[in-house]
Amino acid sequence: MRILITEPIDPEGVNLLKSQGLDVDEKYTISYEELRSIVVNYDAIIVRSGTKITREIIDAARFLKVIGRAGVGLDNIDVSYAVSRGIKVVSTPEATSTSVAELVFAYILCHYRKLIEANSSMKNRKWLKHELTGNELKGKVLGIIGLGRIGMEVARRAKAFEMRLLVYDIRDVSKECNEIGALQVSLRTLLEESDIISIHVPLTRETYHMISEKELSIMKHTAMIINTSRGEVIDGKALLKVLNERRIAGAGLDVFKNEPPIEEWEIELTSHPNVIATPHIGAATREAQRRAGYLIANAVLNELIKNK
Repeated sequence: MRILITEPIDPEGVNLLKSQGLDVDEKYTISYEELRSIVVNYDAIIVRSGTKITREIIDAARFLKVIGRAGVGLDNIDVSYAVSRGIKVVSTPEATSTSVAELVFAYILCHYRKLIEANSSMKNRKWLKHELTGNELKGKVLGIIGLGRIGMEVARRAKAFEMRLLVYDIRDVSKECNEIGALQVSLRTLLEESDIISIHVPLTRETYHMISEKELSIMKHTAMIINTSRGEVIDGKALLKVLNERRIAGAGLDVFKNEPPIEEWEIELTSHPNVIATPHIGAATREAQRRAGYLIANAVLNELIKNK
């Protein structure tokens, strides 16, 4: 059986596949057109977030049995169409939860303790001890939108800082809330009462721009919002507007409409003095990548064995 890997995964995962006698092709610079022309030759394909598996690609993949996504989000894959064609779609949602949750708290601590400004001032030989007075996290309200694996990891870390927790989720997550000492509330209540809001939802038709100017306007003017899920869950232009008008205090952004950002408003947003912007590094730790590579290889291997 032949497997195509279009974006790098940890060598441990590649070696696992090869050790089972599978023919593995690693094509990390493949174009969409080339993928469409060669996918017919493969029984499985492993991708990350940069490869689009569209209906057109799936139609060309006559022998494809499984699509593996090394990571969490599936918005780059037409999952429903793949399933309708009898193709299994597998991912590794458990691989990156710790890394993303830790990044969330990196944003929070940088914002609340003014660490980026403090570091910059020291490098410029400025001693701004009194000007850079920050705030404690103890007693602050953290609002979590989406209490899945990552949301739960964020909540557990928040409890260590003695923060109060509010949760919004379209599901009944009362059991999980009881475990972490959180209160499940409406989205409006979460927006009104949270000092920090962290978003952890997939990008779907329902979540596209779920945080628009209307929702941002409900937030406290002292609040910050963090997005490590998908860029278009937040209306970026609206976020830039409320930041410019000082209607909220700041944002931590790891995901964007375009990656890398190319539109003028995106550049202005990532350059904003009250925005901490990072290039989609939520899962970019050695530990997370090792887990993701091995787990996706194992999941794909298991599906191929079932299809023998």
